[in-house]
Amino acid sequence: MVSEGRPQEHRAGEGGDPSRGAERDSAAAEVEHELAMLFRRARKMSSTVAAEIHPELDPASYSLLLMVADTGSLRAIDAAERIGLDKSTVSRQVANLVRLDLLSRVPDPEDGRARIIQLSESGRARLDAARERRARRLRDDFAQWSTEDLHQFARLLGKLNAMY
Repeated sequence: MVSEGRPQEHRAGEGGDPSRGAERDSAAAEVEHELAMLFRRARKMSSTVAAEIHPELDPASYSLLLMVADTGSLRAIDAAERIGLDKSTVSRQVANLVRLDLLSRVPDPEDGRARIIQLSESGRARLDAARERRARRLRDDFAQWSTEDLHQFARLLGKLNAMY
């Protein structure tokens, strides 16, 4: 049985065997459950790391801080488009990040009337330190995994990320 909007080719190789369809549905349900667990854990980790960077940093603003760190200097309107939030929300987050000395606003070299946002020196130092601590924790968490399992996990995560 193929659900509406789901192309036939996703069930290729099952030969119409109802038990194989049930097995696939069960596997998909397992993936959905594990993704929900992963997302909850990621939100908790984001909250923890955000607090390590600055006690007043909320997880949503932490996400913006990461995007600016990964992208480099950009206009707030461009940040809003990239993360799918309205300009006023991003403007409030940017103002808070500037107040916490994690971001700075500087003149846009291409348009002197505009301003761009970028990591402040303090923001870079705090973020780098938090990333190092997080990487250390992850290395410890994955210490019991084989290198092959880590490569396989990274490959599958990459495949998942390519879907969206």
